Amino acid sequence: MPDVQDLLEPRGIELTATHKALGRTAAHALVLAVEKGREGETSGRVVLPAGEQRRLAPVVDAAAALRVKGAADEVTVVPAPSGLPFTVVVLTGIGVLPEETAERAESLRRATGAAVRRLAGTDSAVLALPVTTEEDAAAVAEGAALGAFAFAHQRAATAAGVQAPLASAVVHAPGVARAALGRCLDRAAALGRGVRAARTLVDLSPNVMFPEAVADYARRAAKGTRVSVSVLAEKELAKGGYGGLLGVGQGSVHGPRLVKLEYAPARADKHYAYVGKGITFDSGGLSLKPPASMMTMKSDMAGAAAVLAAVLTAAELELPVKVTGWLCLAENLPSSTATRPGDVITIRGGRTVEVLNTDAEGRLVLADGLVAACEEGPDAVVDIATLTGAQMVALGARTFGIMGDDALRTAVAEAARGAGEAGWPMPLPEHLRPSLDSKVADLKNIGDKNGGMLVAGIFLREFVGGEDGARVPWAHVDIAGPSFNEGSPYGYTPAEGTGAGVRTLVRLLEDAVAGGR
Repeated sequence: MPDVQDLLEPRGIELTATHKALGRTAAHALVLAVEKGREGETSGRVVLPAGEQRRLAPVVDAAAALRVKGAADEVTVVPAPSGLPFTVVVLTGIGVLPEETAERAESLRRATGAAVRRLAGTDSAVLALPVTTEEDAAAVAEGAALGAFAFAHQRAATAAGVQAPLASAVVHAPGVARAALGRCLDRAAALGRGVRAARTLVDLSPNVMFPEAVADYARRAAKGTRVSVSVLAEKELAKGGYGGLLGVGQGSVHGPRLVKLEYAPARADKHYAYVGKGITFDSGGLSLKPPASMMTMKSDMAGAAAVLAAVLTAAELELPVKVTGWLCLAENLPSSTATRPGDVITIRGGRTVEVLNTDAEGRLVLADGLVAACEEGPDAVVDIATLTGAQMVALGARTFGIMGDDALRTAVAEAARGAGEAGWPMPLPEHLRPSLDSKVADLKNIGDKNGGMLVAGIFLREFVGGEDGARVPWAHVDIAGPSFNEGSPYGYTPAEGTGAGVRTLVRLLEDAVAGGR
């Protein structure tokens, strides 16, 4: 297994800021934005810092000669003009910069991330994008923190060929107050660490990141923080009636685990519970997946990775809200001890489920986690999971689905938008509920094949309760597509694990603090 300490500290980027003129801060690269040109124009417009038109005129000429369009994810490198303390100028496309705050921030975030990825293997850059507000500065800093990522933990002979992320970046923000810049940089650094950790957990192979190993990682990651960790193994799970986790995990030599994380600051007056699906490898069980569908199934624990990262980030940011995280960890394999189609299992709390498809396993482990989370009476519970292929059919590979109670579903969608993640509210139609009725148990784990993402959400809703029958506000986030990028990197998003959901979960807590929810 890779060195645990190295995993706990994913290589990041040093972030600072400056009000100085461009010539006063030396770096390998100067990063400038290029706005998309108007229809019919052969090139875009280089956005120059105030007062730099003369010194950067050669860059503008080069962009025009090379017909740099300014489209999103277009990155062009040109030599730096003489007289400036840079070796190269990186022109990063920003598209048509929106006026609306959230969309503008995401354009800046993505353009910065694309440039930082291009600068892998170099030591320093000044990020002189169009920053006029604290929100702009935060977006640029976040883009740098998210774009500075490389995974080389399991390489040997080819490790030297993986370029290290950009080592340091200076956000050029002459119009933003120093105190505000400090807040932006601290938050961006914390978010970057969290997202990079989630990506690393997803990228690691399933032979080293099995349930016990993830639980051990969680313990070590929380050491020295204000997050406490407790772990239930097989005996404790059996005693507690966690039939979903035990049923899914009983086919593997690596037994299931339920990890509880708790961050409870003294001044907290709200309590949010996050429940993450952590199937460390999903073969489908006896309802075996086709071989090609298994190749990315190390990513089936991305929900648990997002919850772990979000709780640790909340603690690092010292948010005044209590957060409990529940990592529902199991390995879904076929064997002589695996759950069979037709078996009936008992979820914590006593409800029984007829398992007709062992590849619909995520909802079973989440059911245990939801019941346990609701027993503590939180103000809200959110589960996050790589739950259904139907999510990708409905929303594609980059937009996650959000279901649940109306108010909390809306709050999660607003948090996603504010964080720069693509999430879309989806319904839970009541006419789909009867398809989950079983002839031999309280319900079955599959229903109508049409609207599969929604049917899965309706199944999970059955396990959301509360003290004395009072219902806990609940939302479900399906990140099946956005959690794993099978294509080429784009913006600040790498190939493979993306860290989807971490920023939304953190932003939801921040919004709750700001709005008193």
